[in-house]
Amino acid sequence: MFSKQPTKSDSSKILARLDAPPPIPEGASTRKAPTVASLISENLTVEGGISGEGEIHIDGIVRGDVRIGKLTIGDTGHVEGSIFAEVVEARGRVIGAITAKQVRLYGTCYVDGDITHEQLAMETGAFFQGRSLKFQRPPAEPPTKSAPPALEAPTPSPTAAAASNAPQPKPVF
Repeated sequence: MFSKQPTKSDSSKILARLDAPPPIPEGASTRKAPTVASLISENLTVEGGISGEGEIHIDGIVRGDVRIGKLTIGDTGHVEGSIFAEVVEARGRVIGAITAKQVRLYGTCYVDGDITHEQLAMETGAFFQGRSLKFQRPPAEPPTKSAPPALEAPTPSPTAAAASNAPQPKPVF
């Protein structure tokens, strides 16, 4: 039983199995490998916009709009333009508006522009000149039950309301 020597056909089957990737079971989720942030180093200047879904770390200068998944601006980084991202971490200078879900301003940063955010964190020493606008997602509206058309109050015509001298109640929203 154990003394049987493999034949050429048996050894080729073994090698074929070793070369082939293992089968992925059905329904198994495939994970993407974590990606490394792209880097604009300290001695680089980019003239124009940058867009993508990944992550970028800026230590140089960018003159243009930045649309990215996650943006990190290093101590020597400088962005002149609007920033649109999921997450922004700023240690350097930003001259322009920032729109992101999460914004963190470290103690060494300088921001001159409005920040629209869901979450904003500022360390002591951070410079921020502009408006902080909290972006809130509209709550999911529950289904409204509408009254049958026969039960609704009749609406006055616009000409009848204008002809009346009595003050009209303001609609409440």
